[in-house]
Amino acid sequence: MAILENIRKRTTILILIIGLALFAFVISGVFSSNNFAGGKMGSEVAEINGESISIDEFRKEVETASRRYGPNFSSTQLVNTVYDQEVRKAILNQQFEDLGIDVESDQIIEFVKTSGYAQIPDFLDENGIFNEEVFKSAIADWRANDPLRYDAWLQDEKSIIQAAKERMYFNLIKGGVGATLAEGKFDYELANKKVDIQYVRVPYTSIPDSTVQVSKDEIQSYISKHQDQFQQEKARDVRFVYFEEKASSEDETAVKDAITALLSDTVEYSEEKDATDTIPGFRNTKEMAIFLDRNSDTKFDTIYKAKNDLPSVAADTLMSMGVGEIYGPYKDGDFYRVSKIMDKKINGSVKASHILITWEGAERANPSITRTKDEAEARAKELLADAKKEGAVFTTLARDNSDGPSAPRGGDLGYFQEGVMADEFNDFCFGNPTGTIGLIETQFGYHVIKIDDKQDVVQVATLSREIEPSEETINTLFTDATKFEMSTLDAEPENFGDIARESSYTVRPVNKIKEMEENLPGLGSQRSIVQWAFNDETSVGDIRRFNVNNGYAIVQLTKKYKKGLMTPEDASATALPEIRKERKAEQIKLANQGKAMDAFASDNNVSISSATALSIKAPTIPGAGREPLVVGRAFTLDQDQTSGLIEGVTGVFMVKVIKKEAAPGVDNFSTYANSLRTSAANRVNGAVYNALKDKAEIEDKRATFY
Repeated sequence: MAILENIRKRTTILILIIGLALFAFVISGVFSSNNFAGGKMGSEVAEINGESISIDEFRKEVETASRRYGPNFSSTQLVNTVYDQEVRKAILNQQFEDLGIDVESDQIIEFVKTSGYAQIPDFLDENGIFNEEVFKSAIADWRANDPLRYDAWLQDEKSIIQAAKERMYFNLIKGGVGATLAEGKFDYELANKKVDIQYVRVPYTSIPDSTVQVSKDEIQSYISKHQDQFQQEKARDVRFVYFEEKASSEDETAVKDAITALLSDTVEYSEEKDATDTIPGFRNTKEMAIFLDRNSDTKFDTIYKAKNDLPSVAADTLMSMGVGEIYGPYKDGDFYRVSKIMDKKINGSVKASHILITWEGAERANPSITRTKDEAEARAKELLADAKKEGAVFTTLARDNSDGPSAPRGGDLGYFQEGVMADEFNDFCFGNPTGTIGLIETQFGYHVIKIDDKQDVVQVATLSREIEPSEETINTLFTDATKFEMSTLDAEPENFGDIARESSYTVRPVNKIKEMEENLPGLGSQRSIVQWAFNDETSVGDIRRFNVNNGYAIVQLTKKYKKGLMTPEDASATALPEIRKERKAEQIKLANQGKAMDAFASDNNVSISSATALSIKAPTIPGAGREPLVVGRAFTLDQDQTSGLIEGVTGVFMVKVIKKEAAPGVDNFSTYANSLRTSAANRVNGAVYNALKDKAEIEDKRATFY
């Protein structure tokens, strides 16, 4: 029920509430400027290396994308998708221009030949093969006689030209990607040289975090030395209290009582007749469709249903009932329902599988079928005999032999009711018991049929009423949201959570929201909240009420993050563990300098462990995890040699080499070199573009417009 509609329906008692709400809105700044972006709106949505993307052209692309992707994409998703595409296009086109990469008409045709466009029927000759002349003729015909289709083709042509340029560009780079036999040999040996070791590990967890104090300056120093790891985008933290418009327990009871009252007949006085009439209830009505039209949120569904098609909360009960019996009221999701069995058909639904053997000229037969009807009949009889043999697997026979579209599913047709299949097929399935295998003929061919299962079906009439919040509940919600908002606005910003807890409201934080996001956990798509949070005029601590789906959200901005290097406070969650690990490593190494392996183990209350068949390409030590530095150091030692203390990922190690095993001899390493070359070539498209994007100067202005 729409909130505004309910406001209009409120009685004069609500005037005070509306007055309070308007007062709260004024405080919240609802009557202030709606320009969330703050500042002037320019004419470009982005700038890439000095090249502008016009907002007008961008909007056209968004409209085109909207038609392509349909209603499943939200407006923000469309904007973000088109933005990524336009940035990619701009960055690559700059490369194409610098290198002089362009495509001619013959290259476009060559690209079409090897793409999905080559399957468009208008471009195929009588043999179903792409034909260059047919292609050119079709485009010319569209241009002369079908301008809408020609305009659509021009858009496709732009995409084709762009894709052809990209293919040419990336192929040029791939042409320089290679791997020598020496590199193939090296890669082979990395994977196949093995080492067995004994090792001692003193884990960093052996020293409590509380004993390692780290100052803010140390965190800042660590950030400065590892700047790449601590870059952040512009972001915001918010927290909110959600006042959801949902039915109360009293509302549920009222709906249940109302639906119960409709079960029995009622007596009404008719002024026109000056007499009383008995109005049949759900239990006794003879006009079920009319009764449900007048009294139910759902209509009378005359279709017979199997158990799986009934509401799960009532399916078992309904299937066990007889005709005329009633079940309910029962709760099913957001509805209270009462169901009546109107009719029942024993074995009214059949599950069957079939093997279709068709012939040339049969209805819907594949044009590639050339067998005669007699040949089809003979083959069907052979398969019938095979299907009846002991141990035969019908699904395998169907998958390997059927001409029907159900062949990939082993011939499975699922459940169906009478009248769905061809008459002969229908009569066989409903006239024989489960497990029967037989042969019948239809206009589609010969069918070897196996009856897999049968189910009862019922016709059910269901009286339903949706459980909705009452006007009283909506009024109470409206008042509670207003009171909470006013309380938080009158208090200090940091008291937002305390005020909520005093009223037993749940405060939900959402951290690190990006500028072009729209979905907030617990609220769904809320672009207006994100825009407000990023508005330059919105300060940390500010509070505002938003009308959201089914209610209100009282939102507070709690933190702003600037683009660039993190502050020590923001980076501490990541930096602190690493700094502590470095300090713990220093402590462990300092306390154990010069010790032999046995002493290193005993003095730290750990045991000596073993690991076998370790390789540099798979440097995982059982019991210790992935330790590339430790395994790499082991390969530098001779057999029976012991290392010094090694600072690993999870602790400080000491290793002793027990056995070293060379890689088995191989005559030629071309296979391994080719594998390296292919792997590197496969990474070119993504890696090259990402490198170009990282280096590009990109100014994103989407939030100004969306």
